[in-house]
Amino acid sequence: MCGTGNRCDAMSLTKPNQDLKRDLQGVASDLKWSAVELMRIAERLSDAGFERDARELLTIIGSFPDAEDKLAGYADEVKASRISRSAEQKK
Repeated sequence: MCGTGNRCDAMSLTKPNQDLKRDLQGVASDLKWSAVELMRIAERLSDAGFERDARELLTIIGSFPDAEDKLAGYADEVKASRISRSAEQKK
């Protein structure tokens, strides 16, 4: 039986939509990883006396969770067939 989170969900999507969903999830993951790395850089900047630069970087990083949530939401919309990609759109 197919339910939420099972492999059957992905199998009901067309290949272009599976790729789109995977791409959106991948970009969200990359963004999260980037935030972690940028936090480390901000810490080093602060330790080196560049407090203002560190704060500015932290401000930028602060917007990342909203962007991650948007990407995850778009991936959910692809899964629910509210957003789709035709075969011609994939490049």
